[in-house]
Amino acid sequence: MRLLLVEDDVALAGQLAAALGEAGYAVDVAHDGEEGHFLGDTEPYDAVVLDLGLPKLDGLTVLGRWRDDGRAMPVLILTARDRWSDKVAGIDAGADDYLAKPFHMEEMLARIRALLRRASGHASNELRCGPIRLDTRTARVSLEDRAVGLTALEYRLLSYLMHHQGRVVSRSELIEHLYDQNFDRDSNTIEVFVGRLRRKLGRQWIQTVRGLGYRLDPSGHVS
Repeated sequence: MRLLLVEDDVALAGQLAAALGEAGYAVDVAHDGEEGHFLGDTEPYDAVVLDLGLPKLDGLTVLGRWRDDGRAMPVLILTARDRWSDKVAGIDAGADDYLAKPFHMEEMLARIRALLRRASGHASNELRCGPIRLDTRTARVSLEDRAVGLTALEYRLLSYLMHHQGRVVSRSELIEHLYDQNFDRDSNTIEVFVGRLRRKLGRQWIQTVRGLGYRLDPSGHVS
């Protein structure tokens, strides 16, 4: 899952990006509203963490422009403004959640997990596909109750497929959602990671739909 973090405090942005990366997300960072708006308007993010007090373009304006342009990704607002009227303004501008500074990192991570769950239609932190279990809180994966060790990119790939199971996901979509903008993207690596997941979890769960991409099938039927 790929996130955009828009925060002008460089030190705080570094801390948040590190925590998000450790939680298994690919993260792009912008330090002003203009850059944040551009990235959010041109890249396919699964969710955005957006500060309100930004230079060049304030967060509410950025959010309003995204929504006017039809950008529907979930947005969590971060701000030092904690008046109820500011919260109402943020929600009315199109925010999905609101977190006032200072905050605990675990609360931010929990709110992001909730946004991603709702966006993909899941109610629980534990995603299931047949005997495969993925706990988004702990980033742990198990197969028939046995822990499965995955690399960071293997986990991102499985997480994205689990959030969108039953749907065909193209290679290009996977590339866009697994890697940050600075990563050297190569479509061949997707096939490598799919192969690794099949060896660890069983070939029947991740199906290749020729010419279209991959589908995680809870039935495990081989097509």
